[in-house]
Amino acid sequence: MAVDYTVIVVYLAGMLAMGWWGMRRARSKSEFLVAGRRLGPAMYSGTMAAIVLGGASTIGGVGLGYQYGLSGAWMVFTIGLGLLALSVFFSARIARLKVYTVSEMLDLRYGGRAGVISGVVMWAYTLMLAVTSTIAYATIFDVLFDMNRTVAIVLGGSIVVAYSTLGGMWSITLTDMVQFVVKTIGVLLLLLPIAVVKAGGFSEMKAKLPTEYFDPLGIGGETIFTYVLIYTFGMLIGQDIWQRVFTARSDTTAKWGGTVAGTYCLAYALAGAVIGTAAKVLYPNLANADDAFATIVKDELPVGVRGLVLAAALAAVMSTSSGALIACATVANNDIWSRLRGRTAEGDHDEVRGNRAFILVMGVAVICTAIALNNVVEALTVAYNLLVGGLLVPILGGLLWKRGTAQGALASVVVGGLAVIGLMAGYGILANEPVYYGLLASLVVYVAVSLATPATDTAVLAAWRERLAGREVPEPVPAPR
Repeated sequence: MAVDYTVIVVYLAGMLAMGWWGMRRARSKSEFLVAGRRLGPAMYSGTMAAIVLGGASTIGGVGLGYQYGLSGAWMVFTIGLGLLALSVFFSARIARLKVYTVSEMLDLRYGGRAGVISGVVMWAYTLMLAVTSTIAYATIFDVLFDMNRTVAIVLGGSIVVAYSTLGGMWSITLTDMVQFVVKTIGVLLLLLPIAVVKAGGFSEMKAKLPTEYFDPLGIGGETIFTYVLIYTFGMLIGQDIWQRVFTARSDTTAKWGGTVAGTYCLAYALAGAVIGTAAKVLYPNLANADDAFATIVKDELPVGVRGLVLAAALAAVMSTSSGALIACATVANNDIWSRLRGRTAEGDHDEVRGNRAFILVMGVAVICTAIALNNVVEALTVAYNLLVGGLLVPILGGLLWKRGTAQGALASVVVGGLAVIGLMAGYGILANEPVYYGLLASLVVYVAVSLATPATDTAVLAAWRERLAGREVPEPVPAPR
């Protein structure tokens, strides 16, 4: 394992080095939070693919393939579909807004009264997303070093917090590009063909497994529908995703670069399912389907290649973790703290320092929460249920329906969020009903309250249309309190 250890250590050291390099570029709020809005198509595509394909997509995607066969690709496939929909239909308009957070977009659209409540919901989502990624370090470091769970979480989390705090989005962008390359080589170019060959090829896999393993809809229609509702729609509105859209050099880059990233996600989804199906042939009696990735890597790959593939898994976790962390800190500072204490004029240096401090504080909170929690699936479900149930309707309503009002948006956020929480308490966290009924309640309240209240001021809508057309000032003016 010495060669494998060397590969991993070099990879981790490289992540820290890029954090240090990124610190030298992040000298303004724009540079620190959205990489100066300067990413070209290649870098934008790579970093966008890196953030959406995390530990759940890699380890969890292989686990679903082990459990359900090729239809196990649906979870990651719906993530890719969401990214494609965002890129084709919304990303150009989002990029032209020149904001930093989803709540700032809501303030612009509805007149400056939706920020704090929507910010709290978005903060809870990004926090739980960062926690789930951080918990995944325990699995990877256990395979690598037989490491204690708490030590593994602290080690992996500390590295991500360090490079994210140092250079903000520039550090995260640079590390994500490396992580994208490592994932592509490790998972698509190495693990996928090796797993298929070790399992005897597709003909042998079909001979040894039940026919439902090769049914595209074998995982079940209701499950696929739930994945679409949670992950496809979740991709449209998450702060972690939008913050990457804000880094695009132009709306054309956001549209076509995101389309390339979404297409890559579809291929990654199928690869994970095939690897999991091959693992089912090789290890038919694993107690936990999520162990399939670690088992096939540990037992079937040669020295050196094994280290690279484990680095790929680590890259998947780190990219999602760092993206969620900076999103969480940005929302906490810009949408919650600054509004509660009252906005004050700050220089770029002070704003960078403040955002850097929030990343550090949120990072510590994420690590501590990850140590306290055990169930990754439940934490991720809570995150996406809150996001979709509380924010999908007011965000898409603001983009698509000019009659939507601030009162309708606020009512939608509150009712949808509380409904999801109450229904999770009643039906169980992993049940499908909370997001179904929570989203329906959010929609009904949004439409009803919007129609019952005066239409949004024409001056606000005019300013909104100007911003959507890219004709406003490059940086947003703080919303009136």
